[in-house]
Amino acid sequence: MTWLPSDGVRKALLIGMLALVSAGCSMGDDGVEATASSVEQPAACPAAWKPGWQKLADDVGMRVYCPTWMPSPIDAEIGGQWNSDGVAVGKDRSYLAGFLWHEAGSGDVHVNFRGYPGKTAIPRCVETQTSGGKTRRRSVPCFSDPQGTREVGGKTVTVYTVSRDADQWHVTYAWKENGSLYAVSEHVAPPLTLRRVLQNLDRIVGGLEGIEPKA
Repeated sequence: MTWLPSDGVRKALLIGMLALVSAGCSMGDDGVEATASSVEQPAACPAAWKPGWQKLADDVGMRVYCPTWMPSPIDAEIGGQWNSDGVAVGKDRSYLAGFLWHEAGSGDVHVNFRGYPGKTAIPRCVETQTSGGKTRRRSVPCFSDPQGTREVGGKTVTVYTVSRDADQWHVTYAWKENGSLYAVSEHVAPPLTLRRVLQNLDRIVGGLEGIEPKA
């Protein structure tokens, strides 16, 4: 069974890691091979990925952000090997594009991209709790426990330590832009450490390329 820290433990770890990053301290390599590559980050959305992101921008009628880098072994090709579920687009044009590598006994690498056209409020998720044989449902924020803001790639992102729904056990970076909310999250689970997830999110969000919908 894979051990995952409680919300309280995870929050304490993240606060410590964020303090190190804010202080400019070096966080050396943790020896995990299935994560950040030493290859220089591309300056633009790779040609193989761009058509899918362009179609998404056209479908939802808003700017979307294509990453220029993704943690190994996954890529961000919509409809590709690591995006088996494609892109989920809601009636309100909000979208979820998830990319996942999973191997039993080894863990996973899972990154989600979200956008909420014309909405800047944190979306709501339904949480189910069972106690004494009774099931209770309640509406809760999909992203909570904010740990302040950071400047990443020219964006002021809020770091959330608790995420729900498809982002459960993820750290989420969210920001507001032109009246819309965007979010990028990554799962904190082996083979990734919390430190590596923060490094990955900095690199992903720091290298995003905006793709505008065609007229």
